Amino acid sequence: MSATAFSSVKLPAHLVEQARQAAQPMRRSVASQIEYWATLGQIVEHTGLSVQEARSAIEQYEATATRPATLAAPTSVDALTARLLAAQTRGTLAQRVREVVLENQAKAATPVA
Repeated sequence: MSATAFSSVKLPAHLVEQARQAAQPMRRSVASQIEYWATLGQIVEHTGLSVQEARSAIEQYEATATRPATLAAPTSVDALTARLLAAQTRGTLAQRVREVVLENQAKAATPVA
């Protein structure tokens, strides 16, 4: 028997439904959407950002982009995902994440007086 590259896991029904809704506009399968979210989570975790810092980086990016600075915080996971995908498509999200990581590293390296 050959080994498969896939494994089955149990996920909460509400997460699967959220993935289904988020996947449709992007023409992804539910599995691909969950994989995409997991990849984003790995990137955020690997860079040392908290979820709040990642959200803040996205919001700061959007506030300085072509949108008004009074842009409201997203009200749902789907809204945040849509914003994240739009910033990713423009190619500037990764740059903003790098800037936040460098800012955090600089803060961590600065001795407290």
